[in-house]
Amino acid sequence: MEAEASFSSIAPPVFDRDNYQIWAVRMETYLDALDLWEAVEEDYEIPALPHNPTMAQIKAQKEKKTKKSKAKACLFAAVSSNIFTCIMSLKSAKEIWDYLKTKYEGDERIRGMQVLNLVRDFELQKMKKTESIKEYSDRLLSIASRVRLLGSSLPESRIVEKKSL
Repeated sequence: MEAEASFSSIAPPVFDRDNYQIWAVRMETYLDALDLWEAVEEDYEIPALPHNPTMAQIKAQKEKKTKKSKAKACLFAAVSSNIFTCIMSLKSAKEIWDYLKTKYEGDERIRGMQVLNLVRDFELQKMKKTESIKEYSDRLLSIASRVRLLGSSLPESRIVEKKSL
């Protein structure tokens, strides 16, 4: 319990309209670590308690309600105030997540253009006289990772070839 309390004190990554894909991966991991991802992934209904509920049924219902509220609160805390004003009227964590995904991930054509721009950027990279091989390699791998986040990939052979130039 102490580890969970100390983890939850870590602030969620804040999204401010830049690098949606990176934020989404971090946020999903953050919510999953807090056992809240299920409340975002599926907008489940919380069934009404039966007549004369057991303690276990009361506890389960309260836990489901709490998870939905915590997931929504995490998403509210994880966006800039400008984005918050756009999502504050949404009722569930899933609605918020879907809205952000639709608005900022972009459609297939936009992601394709982003991939093309990143591949072009990758191809134009040259090692600077003042940088180490590790710094140059890290820069190339960073671009390749962003391409992967967009659902595409650079062949490993091309990355190795570029590093050795």
